[in-house]
Amino acid sequence: MLVPAPTPVQSPVPQTEAPRDCPLCPRLVALREECRAEHPGWWNAPVPAWGDPAAWLAVVGLAPGKQGANRTGRPFTGDFAGDLLYATLLKFGLATGTYGADPSDDLRLSGALILNAVKCLPPQNKPEPAEIATCRPYFEAALAGLPQVRVLVALGAIAHAAAVRALGLRPSQARFGHGSEVVAPDGRILLGTYHSSRYNQNTRRLTPPMFEAVFARAAELRDG
Repeated sequence: MLVPAPTPVQSPVPQTEAPRDCPLCPRLVALREECRAEHPGWWNAPVPAWGDPAAWLAVVGLAPGKQGANRTGRPFTGDFAGDLLYATLLKFGLATGTYGADPSDDLRLSGALILNAVKCLPPQNKPEPAEIATCRPYFEAALAGLPQVRVLVALGAIAHAAAVRALGLRPSQARFGHGSEVVAPDGRILLGTYHSSRYNQNTRRLTPPMFEAVFARAAELRDG
């Protein structure tokens, strides 16, 4: 018996989203087909951006996690990394409702949105450089369709590098580090943080106060 996939979330930039059967990255397509065969009730497709179309803050992730967005169809939903991210967004008034790790919960973003540098699940959660480059037009189109975004928070070095290029900067102009900060030619500001992954949290490379400090800085930049 076929199990229906999760209902897709409403993208704030629907005109920029990849098609459900995007064929551009053979390795990612192959993994997608494996997941569809093994887990027919999962999302198993490019994951759309999610959040407030009028957002001033964009959270940039790397790619969907297998048990998270690839399963549920909503960024950072259903995996360990999402627990800290959504708790932080709620704390800073960038979300309302309750995070239930499921797209059917009543969580809503307000003033913020989330998008990934790579829209499809990569093997071992590690997209190849060519896959990041291939997905870049979707990422850049999404940012171009969000003119009110003034601050970006990139989770991890790869997401940071993708955001740097999308903002018209060279990697040498904007080195990644936790708490890093760079101003793009158009005035938008990119902040960096270690990814909220289970590994980073378990090893204490990233603690909740460290993560929250980056979002506190984002709020300062908006108000300042």
